[in-house]
Formats: sequence, C-alpha cells, structure tokens
Amino acid sequence: MTTSRPMQLGMVGLGRMGANLVQRVVRDGHHAVIFDVNHDAVATLEAKDIVGVSSLQEFVDQLTTPRTVWLMLPAAITQHVLDQLVPLLQADDVIIDGGNSYYHDDIVRAAALKEHGLHYVDCGTSGGVWGLERGYSLMIGGEADVVARLEPIFESIAPGGEPSPGRLADQASQGFLHCGPSGAGHFVKMVHNGVEYGMMASIAEGLSIIKHANAGLLVREADAETAPLENPEFYSYEINVADVAEVWRHGSVVSSWLVDLTAAALAQSPELAEFSGRVSDSGEGRWTVKAAIDESVPAPVISASLWQRYESRAEGDFAARVLSAMRSQFGGHVEKPS
Repeated sequence: MTTSRPMQLGMVGLGRMGANLVQRVVRDGHHAVIFDVNHDAVATLEAKDIVGVSSLQEFVDQLTTPRTVWLMLPAAITQHVLDQLVPLLQADDVIIDGGNSYYHDDIVRAAALKEHGLHYVDCGTSGGVWGLERGYSLMIGGEADVVARLEPIFESIAPGGEPSPGRLADQASQGFLHCGPSGAGHFVKMVHNGVEYGMMASIAEGLSIIKHANAGLLVREADAETAPLENPEFYSYEINVADVAEVWRHGSVVSSWLVDLTAAALAQSPELAEFSGRVSDSGEGRWTVKAAIDESVPAPVISASLWQRYESRAEGDFAARVLSAMRSQFGGHVEKPS
C-alpha cells in the first residue's frame, strides 16, 4: 500500500492503538509528530525515526499548517486535552478524535471548535491491538470536504480489500467510510461495539454450554434445594472446548475473527485460569441500548449482553441476596454453600 499524497499527522496518545496507528501511517510514506505524557512511549517510537516532542506547545510548533491532529485517548480525558490544545491551534486546523467518545459530545465539540475556525472529525476506529498489520476499520463523521482532505491518511490506516460480490469498489470496501456529519462516525462505532458485545456473549455462552455437557456424569445432591437433572444420559459428553473453537474457525457459518481469537486464547490456556471473568464495559454498549430505547428499536440481544457484563462484575449480588432472603422468609430455605 502506497500513497501519492504524503501528509503530516500529529498523534496525541500512544497507547495500545495510537502507537500502531502512527507506525502504519509512517510505513505508508506519511510523516508524523507524536506526543504522550508517557515519555517512554514517545522514546520507543523516536527510535523508529518518528519525531517525538515533550509538550503540546512543541507538538503544535512541529506541525505544518493546516495541521492535522489525531487524539487517541480514553473518552474520560479527551475534553481535558482538547481544552489545552485548542488555544494553540489556528483556523483551518483539524482535530480528529479516534477514541470511543460519545457521539453527543462530538456534536457539542464540533460546534464549539467551529467558533475558533477549527474542524472536528470523529473517527470510530476498530482493529484492536492487531491493527498495525491488519489495518483499522474507520467510521468517520464530519464535514465532507475536510474528510476528503484527510483521505490519504485514512487510506493508509484502513486495511484495503475487495468489495462484496455485486458491489463496486469504494471507500467502504477499502475499510473506511464517511458516515455523515459530526457524531455520525462515533454513532456507527458505538453500535458496532454493541454488536460486538452480543457476538462475544453468544460465543462465550455457547462454549460454556458445551463445556458443561458432562452434567450427567457429575454427582448431584438429592435434596429440596437442588433441581434434579432429567435424563442425565443426555449430558454425558466430555468435549474439548478448545477443539470446538478451533473447528468452528474452519468453514463454519459462525467462523469469525472473534472465534479465531477465542480459539487462540483456549489453545494457550484451555481452562482460562488466569482470568477472573470480570468483564468491563467502556460505555458503547450502554449508549447503544439507550439509542435503541430512544428509537423504539428492539435490541434484546445487545441489551442482554450488557446485563451479562454487569453480572460478571457482581453488580447483581444484592439482588441475589434479596432473592435468597425471600426464599428464606417464605419457605425456610437455607442457602447452600457455593
């Protein structure tokens, strides 16, 4: 992949994705200036002949006008960095937010930056820690002419590829898409992550059902607090879950990158003993559910996958204790040890 229009990109934030984005851009013939409060992260990329700086003022001074600044930061600190950066910029400079900001914030920020003559582009970025080699899927919101100006950068970051049968080659088939005005990119990425929640949950639940297909071989207590297993002979399978994940990768309807990653994790650690099972959510799933509610769109799978993440963090413990207390009150039921 090469570009005929080398550009300069300033990157603020060199975490798991920011560092890889910069390397991908530079590898394709563009120039980059980088800044991060973690000086070691800057030094690592400076060793690869990328220009590093130690302050936002120096960062801005190193960029040619009109500047293109990409923020790859946690949503919680993006506004704080913007507040420091905006006074240092000039009219017609562009700020790209490539993190997972809430699209409501994008609309507010774009309007505020417009008063300073600045352009704001929201860019939902998907690809995780593998994006350096695989490329990143980009979902972009902002002014059409500004997005067009930045197209060489997006082309270098995106994976490229062939269009679906019956479709002509276009931006989307290359892995980047101008979705609409301010906020549209992060809106699409928000829903993308909601879908990801549901897909991850279904894969995990399916493999868990397979793992417990030996329920009929286990000794089950016979008491008033334990529901009997009907037809235990129907659950007498000792199935290797890692092997199932692997076979699903090859020719299966559910084959996907998520299944690939799951199979790799199970190959390294069949019992996943190093994981506690606490699953975080960074906001996109709940924002997707809220959008579904506002639009009156049924989204039971995504909603359930969000509740499952809350449950994994013991957020449902009090409800469980209430249930146990009610059983004790009305039936004298005594809790069984875990």
